[in-house]
Amino acid sequence: MSQELPRRQFLQTSSVAASALALGAYAGPAVAQEPKSANDKIVVGVMGLGRGASLAAGFAGLPGSEVAYLCDVDSRQLAKAAESISKRQERQAKQVEDMRKILDDKSVDVLVVAAPDHWHAPATILACAAGKHVYVEKPCSHNPREGELAVEASRTHDRVVQMGTQRRSWAGIEQAMEKLHAGAIGKVLFSQAWYNNRRGSIGHGKAAPVPEWLNYELWQGPAPEREYHDNYLHYNWHWFWHWGTGELGNNGVHALDLCRWGLQVEYPTRVTAGGGKYRHDDDQETPDTHNVTYDFDGKSIAWQGLSWSPHGYEGQMFGANFYGEGGTMVLLGNGFTIYDMMNKEVEKGTGAAGDAVHLQDFFTSIREHKLPHADILEGHRSTLLCHLGNIAWRTGRTLHCDPQNGHIQNDEEAMKLWSREYRAGWEPKV
Repeated sequence: MSQELPRRQFLQTSSVAASALALGAYAGPAVAQEPKSANDKIVVGVMGLGRGASLAAGFAGLPGSEVAYLCDVDSRQLAKAAESISKRQERQAKQVEDMRKILDDKSVDVLVVAAPDHWHAPATILACAAGKHVYVEKPCSHNPREGELAVEASRTHDRVVQMGTQRRSWAGIEQAMEKLHAGAIGKVLFSQAWYNNRRGSIGHGKAAPVPEWLNYELWQGPAPEREYHDNYLHYNWHWFWHWGTGELGNNGVHALDLCRWGLQVEYPTRVTAGGGKYRHDDDQETPDTHNVTYDFDGKSIAWQGLSWSPHGYEGQMFGANFYGEGGTMVLLGNGFTIYDMMNKEVEKGTGAAGDAVHLQDFFTSIREHKLPHADILEGHRSTLLCHLGNIAWRTGRTLHCDPQNGHIQNDEEAMKLWSREYRAGWEPKV
């Protein structure tokens, strides 16, 4: 069994000490860490049973794991997930509406946060303070300040926090990154990524009675209250700024995480955005056509989101290309292809993929008291690119950012979107 790292050594060996201090992330002593051996059971509670139902099944299938709680504000989804998990493990998982009941149970080691975006960081922060490790779905925050606080909570309470950018654990992608960083295409200067889909209209909703199966007050949680409309749940909330982060935060974060990883960059110096909401006449507030560019020191990233047309670059709905002085690398699915400067294919590779390898990395990190592949600091940096792209689009202006932390400089209006208002009593605090 690996021994517990002292807090100072943990920060130093993870290469995050300077970044954590830049974020104001060090605050007081850590919660005592109890390392888990390979034979120790890790007890999990899952919040949000849309995406969370798949994650619950994944965690239930890991050796040495037990899903003790399932949490959702939709009684129908709760019952369905409980029936599914009962077939995967001997113990029946408890069903709760309020995730705070999970946090109150000292036997629980992990909170999985798969509720809507506006819950991701507040629940992560509360869970860290309660001594839980956290697996949080992407994006890790609803706004930039929440992301900073989530990093601070992880470091302050000495908790492992992994974001659900699962490609960080895929063998083929890891191999591709090793080759990029070893110079397979020379010095890498530019990355282009994209996400395409064929989404339909969400229509024009109207105020309606809250369905009997829904605890709408708890669903809203930290967000200021709004009356219920019949086109908010269960997916359309993504397209309202009050709860969601648009397609950029929803799927763009996966691609931007790859771009940032491949280019080995952290925070941009300049962000520009264009596009609009063109396809449907409906209530959607976020753009359905979104083009964002990010400039770093001598490198740049471009991302395109097109939510109403499925044909993307390379004939794929999702991917990322890297352009270097000696060639090009294309990332599609769980593999890569390298081309030389004459567009001749010179190498291909692939490897294991799926949720399981990412969930296992999270468990290994808990047992060995180390940073996971998609540590919350990396998650925050990639999620911040999404927030900056959204802020640039919403303000209609170029953003100039501090390369040390991504903060927007000399633009008070844009910085108003750095955080948000919260329902009384739900303000995230570390």
